[in-house]
Amino acid sequence: MAIDPSFDENREVVGDHEGHDVWGPVDEPETLGIHGTHVAVDFDICDADGACIEDCPVDVFEWVETPDHPTSERKADPANETQCIDCMLCVDVCPVDAIDVDSTRA
Repeated sequence: MAIDPSFDENREVVGDHEGHDVWGPVDEPETLGIHGTHVAVDFDICDADGACIEDCPVDVFEWVETPDHPTSERKADPANETQCIDCMLCVDVCPVDAIDVDSTRA
């Protein structure tokens, strides 16, 4: 299952993390929601492959620990999403389609 490209229409902001929105639902540690808006990562799908962190030319992502999450115990967090240059490398390399970049969302 891939990230919902219309999550900003189908979900509500339930909080923030490191300066970016978190879209619910969130019920830690099992359900962590979607982090970010312009660069969005579905934390419930992310399997910590790390390809996005390695390939991003402007260092949008940082590791964040997510203890006891059933998919992985760390996630690629879009902590610096304002630096995104819309190159789409992260979207292309994510093996589980957990990332969505949309230049119309800010």
